[in-house]
Amino acid sequence: MNLRPRASLRRVLDDLGWTLLEVVHGDVDRVGELGGVVIHDPVDEPALPRHALVLGVGLRDRDEIVSLLDALGRHDAAGLVLRAPVPDLAGVPSDVAVLALTRGASWAQLAALLRSLLAEGDVGERGGETLGGMPSGDLFALANAIAALLDAPVTIEDRSSRVLAFSGRQDEADQSRVETVLGRQVPERYSQLLTEQGVFRELYRSERPVYIEPFLEGLVDLPRVAVAVRAGDEVLGSIWAAVRGPLGEERTQALLDASRLVALHMLRIRAGADVARRLRTDLLSTALEGGAGAREALDRLGLAEQPVVVLALAMVDSSSDAGLVAERQRLSDALAMHLSAVHPRCAAALVGDVTYGLVPARDPDAAVRIAGDFLDRVGDRGHAVVGIGTVAHDTVGLAESRASADRALRVLRTGGTRRVARLEDVHTEALVLELRDLVAARGDQPSGPVARLFAYDEEHGTNLVATLRAWLDAFGDVIAAAAALYVHPNTFRYRLRRLAEVGGLDLTDPEARFAAMLQLRVVSPAPR
Repeated sequence: MNLRPRASLRRVLDDLGWTLLEVVHGDVDRVGELGGVVIHDPVDEPALPRHALVLGVGLRDRDEIVSLLDALGRHDAAGLVLRAPVPDLAGVPSDVAVLALTRGASWAQLAALLRSLLAEGDVGERGGETLGGMPSGDLFALANAIAALLDAPVTIEDRSSRVLAFSGRQDEADQSRVETVLGRQVPERYSQLLTEQGVFRELYRSERPVYIEPFLEGLVDLPRVAVAVRAGDEVLGSIWAAVRGPLGEERTQALLDASRLVALHMLRIRAGADVARRLRTDLLSTALEGGAGAREALDRLGLAEQPVVVLALAMVDSSSDAGLVAERQRLSDALAMHLSAVHPRCAAALVGDVTYGLVPARDPDAAVRIAGDFLDRVGDRGHAVVGIGTVAHDTVGLAESRASADRALRVLRTGGTRRVARLEDVHTEALVLELRDLVAARGDQPSGPVARLFAYDEEHGTNLVATLRAWLDAFGDVIAAAAALYVHPNTFRYRLRRLAEVGGLDLTDPEARFAAMLQLRVVSPAPR
């Protein structure tokens, strides 16, 4: 995913405040805009964009941290995030900022927050559009502005009580607000109570802010004022402020005005996401086709001048049922998010019923691991499978990588236990499927001994074709073949002699055996 950053490290700290991060070393103003968020992997060193913010998951040893800071300094990284408490780094000769992540916050939560702050769009050019004096779509800046007007910490939430943005000063609120911000979601036990008390019903019916008294001592100690965010008749979400008491008329009006501005920003984000998704799909499709515009498309995706592997993700069920269509889009969005966490320059988009991902990698085995990790995370939902292409070093190679991924994916969608495969892993199966396509297109029918066996079975109700298939599959092992058909070996030997007579098939001739096996694999008799 090609992130278009528009925030500095100072901006990140201003927005997140002391809720998540604390500066413990280095200079946060040393670099300007951040170049992306990267998770540090001591085994497989990731490619770092310029001015990267690196998440040091699991780093504890001081010597390892000092060594990493030295490497990050050479790559002009902006900062390193470590889990608190951080070892004493006094005297370490590095200007790379070190931030401590508060205990209780997960790395996944932090990564999601940072990407919300940094990404203005996945692809395309940045614009200077503003709404109500705020950068378009910048809900964090808007939350801070509303908090200043109300003199209270604020969250902006969607209809599902997921936190889209929050202001600073959250440490002034109560335990429930802290849990909400850390989890980016109102905890279920709180939202359930609000639902039972009719708060959401009143909130979405009322045109004015709703005042909610504290309802859980020790957890929800402060009152809340909430207002619905509407676009016409549609409720987009809500704004919640943790207050000390009811708002005066002036601040109530300010909150109402703010809700209308938030609605404009949320609509702009939704429209921008749709446009960005379509643009990303167009660019990725152009790149995969390998035509004249492929190079420019790769440049705009940020993937030029580096080896790339194509991933092809699809559900086994290829029907166009509305529920499956929605599930495909959810899987596509999930893959895009997963790839962006793996590498700052990945791209993914749904093309037809297949999601294609472009992953910078010099080894297809790395792409296999990435795809396997993704499928492990999503579980059996949708019965998804992933075909892995070859490594592409140019636009011609990219089209070949897609073709390889598609061929592997087709095999996986026909069934079996594999969920991820390269073409070389399923090459034989792919060839058989392609031979079946050729046979079907030409309308070929079984011929020679195999045709005679099919005709005899249909006329006499015998199973000579099944006997031949079992014997060939068992490589001539009569005992194993008889067991597969649940018959006595002597019975099987009789049927074997009989099929040789009826079909005129010389079972000792390797060419005859191969011809029979090939026809049984790829040619089906026409129904009568």
